[in-house]
Amino acid sequence: MTTINAYNRQPTKQDYADRTKFKFSIFKLPKVEYFCTAANIPAISLGSDKQATPFKDIPYPGDKISYSDLVITFLVDENLENYQEIHGWLRGLGFAGGHTEFKDLLNSGADRFPTSTGEVMGDAGRTKYGTPSQGGTFSDATLTILSSKNNPITEVRFKSIFPISLSGLDYNQQPTDIDYLTASVTFQYKIYDFATVNSRSTTITNS
Repeated sequence: MTTINAYNRQPTKQDYADRTKFKFSIFKLPKVEYFCTAANIPAISLGSDKQATPFKDIPYPGDKISYSDLVITFLVDENLENYQEIHGWLRGLGFAGGHTEFKDLLNSGADRFPTSTGEVMGDAGRTKYGTPSQGGTFSDATLTILSSKNNPITEVRFKSIFPISLSGLDYNQQPTDIDYLTASVTFQYKIYDFATVNSRSTTITNS
């Protein structure tokens, strides 16, 4: 609903957003979220089209939203456990070593998706009775924005995310100071929404 009263349109908060005040959580990667050092709210674009006229073409809004990728950076623990969490997820999606890797990925989500079984899926795009849920291949994630006093104030909720790339790790004997390894992982997802902390519903603000 659009606010018409000019008084009610004034800012309610005049503090600036601090890029260090955030917390990223993802159920499928508990060891990654603990070491997360950077995350982003992806860009969103609508695009446009034009109506041809004998004079200047008239632009009008597009009809399909597109989102940029979600990218997070994390410190790698010395046993590479958090790195292997994502590596295993990618291997399961791509089953580079055989179909059993995808089967294991489905089984890993059975606690959250009871119908996600170890059966191998049918061909992509084909609907078949009894085809198991692919829920185990996805995960939801939340980027929590913190106040200047480190209190959670806003959540950005990502639905059905999955990794598409993981950066490599470069070891080097040359640095003169301690230089801990970091890695970045890129996700795609269905959609993201803003929500009040601990609220079941999301919010959309219209101006």
